[in-house]
Amino acid sequence: MPLARNWLAVIAFIWSGQAVSLITSYAAGYAVVWYVTESTGSALVLSALTICAMLPIGLVSPFGGVAADRHNRKLIMIAADGAVGVVSLIAGLLILAGDVSIPLLLIVCVARAVGQAFHGPAMMAAMPLLVPEKHLLRINTLDQLLASVAGIGAPAFGIFLYTTFGFSAVMFLDFAGAVVAVAGLMLAKIPTVIDAGAESQRTMANLRDGWRAVSANRGLVLLIGGVMLGMVTFGPLSALCPLMVLDHFGGDGYTASIAEAAFGVGMLAGSMILMAWGGGRRLAGLIAVAAVIVGATTAVCGLLPPSGFAAYAVLMAVMAVACAWFNGPLITLVQRNVPDEKMGRAMGLLTASMGLATPVGVALGGALAEITGVAAFFVIDGLACLALGSVMYLFKSVRALDVPKE
Repeated sequence: MPLARNWLAVIAFIWSGQAVSLITSYAAGYAVVWYVTESTGSALVLSALTICAMLPIGLVSPFGGVAADRHNRKLIMIAADGAVGVVSLIAGLLILAGDVSIPLLLIVCVARAVGQAFHGPAMMAAMPLLVPEKHLLRINTLDQLLASVAGIGAPAFGIFLYTTFGFSAVMFLDFAGAVVAVAGLMLAKIPTVIDAGAESQRTMANLRDGWRAVSANRGLVLLIGGVMLGMVTFGPLSALCPLMVLDHFGGDGYTASIAEAAFGVGMLAGSMILMAWGGGRRLAGLIAVAAVIVGATTAVCGLLPPSGFAAYAVLMAVMAVACAWFNGPLITLVQRNVPDEKMGRAMGLLTASMGLATPVGVALGGALAEITGVAAFFVIDGLACLALGSVMYLFKSVRALDVPKE
């Protein structure tokens, strides 16, 4: 399909609303994590929270991808953002009434994840129809860049609202952010490519077609599999980082927010580097290098003494620079190798693979961290990720992804 002349303005409308929503979602999400950390201090409960935030994405995203190929992608994104906002509003009212509990927060995490399972595939499938191919990696990285900006200040902002105005205020803020995101989508003209064959098929047949579109390229399957293993090893860190600050370094909520902000600064720097650079010609190779850097910095974090929080914050920033080099290149490689009319299902399967890998890693990692201690787990986890990155690019079919197509 021909691109709109004002494609940059369309992207601006979409991402302005998404940026506000990301900031409020990060603030609300961190307030939830810190409430659970402060009230339970349990790695298992934190792991359960992360599983509830990720597992529905893995289970539901394939169906979100089917919907993106069969229906209007813009309306799917609006409905998903709106539903998440309503859930936050209801949760805020219940918390204001004094009905805050771990089960309520788990339900909120599940509902938000289901919304993301429909929003993500529709958004990623729409991007190749909105953006020139030479800028596709940069726009795919924009999501990370905005998330990085949110990650710098939103945790501290969430803690400020949480401690000053109460837990409910953070949830009401998240509702307001969802309203802004919906407004941005409504103002943007987003094309939709509907697969006519998909409309007449059953859902499982749709999913098989999406898998065939991805599996036609062996290197792409191997790369996605390698990234899935990487998510299994790296996933637990997102749940255990607050506990690392609390138990190993003896910090509090604001100390933990500093570490989160350092990670956000690193993600911002990494995303800006990738957007300015364009990723070069070897995107699969870049993913492998990023895995090595993430593994090395994670292992060193686990070796730090309790007085080494400053070094921990610096290492988190370095780790985040490399983390910014995963999603954008992987999404771009899928978009380059899958037809537009099957893109929603391909992105749904990709999102599902990431969404399922993380809860598995969190479950295994949370149990292992209870046995070894959180610092020792960082060392074990980092070495595993380093080994994975070292072998990922040895496969010829993976390297072939970096060979320009004629």
